[in-house]
Amino acid sequence: MNAQDSIPASQSLNAQQQSIVSISALTAVGDLVHLKTQLNTGLDAGLTINEIKEVLVQLYAYCGFPRSLNAVNTFMSVVGERKAKGINDKQGRVASIITGTTDKYEQGRKALEILTKTPQAKPAPGFGEFAPRIDAFLKEHLFADIFNSDVLNYQQRELATIAALSAMQGVEAQLKSHLAMGKNTGITENQLVQISDLIDKYINKTQANILREMLSKPAIPVIAPDLMVRISEIEIVPEHLEEYNAILKEEAAASVKIEPGVIAIFPMYQKENPTQIRIVEIYANNAAYQSHLQTSHFQHYKTTTLKMVKSLKLVDMGSLDTETMQEIFKKLK
Repeated sequence: MNAQDSIPASQSLNAQQQSIVSISALTAVGDLVHLKTQLNTGLDAGLTINEIKEVLVQLYAYCGFPRSLNAVNTFMSVVGERKAKGINDKQGRVASIITGTTDKYEQGRKALEILTKTPQAKPAPGFGEFAPRIDAFLKEHLFADIFNSDVLNYQQRELATIAALSAMQGVEAQLKSHLAMGKNTGITENQLVQISDLIDKYINKTQANILREMLSKPAIPVIAPDLMVRISEIEIVPEHLEEYNAILKEEAAASVKIEPGVIAIFPMYQKENPTQIRIVEIYANNAAYQSHLQTSHFQHYKTTTLKMVKSLKLVDMGSLDTETMQEIFKKLK
């Protein structure tokens, strides 16, 4: 248990802790494109291969096997690519064999008592009495097999758990419980606020605000004052229409998928005149738009379609109802 003593916490997350948060959050929502970038960042920050693997293994208990396995496969490709480039990342320590009692339920129950600083009844009241098998899995596997593995300490595991739960919808009760456990391991209030900022950056403001509200911090408006909405009115030379549409479709999809500041790029055509293209573009702010203009996919679109465009008009728009605007995509299940 000495290996599980919480390390002294500074008032801010260090680079390795920030990487644990970003990796965990992106794994939880299945964003493998940005996860790949953050896995590289984590290794560059000094996390070992085994430490990152341990984070991804732990997260299966919170976001399920499919997303955990997808993240593991993504990490495997990252490690392979870095090795091919001559980058020798540290493998790190291998988990020690846990000795002592063979009663894993008791091991897990004691671990949970350390994390919660509260006596744990056997079985757990409520759900443990109603479904004893899930109580057994929780104690014997999650808190005995996983949390007691000494590749990571309790504080690192709570950083991963809080990040994953903050990124996911509908798990506020579990997030509240782990916030308390995280504080018991030495995670500071300021570090939790930093986690909310990282969730804002890598997931979205809505999820970040759930955490902020739990910390009694002010929510940040989902729609920024400098939200940029534009309608592009484009006429295409008829003989280039098919080629143009293919290039536009690829560019729009890449922009929405890759760029955090691109909220929507929605290309359409007039049914009565297909050469008349309209694109609804929504950017988080002007900085996101300027960043979009520098991307390789936009530059490719711009240069390859120049000869195909007969006319172009950019119409900047203002919102009459910013509150309802937030509900715009919620009905699309």
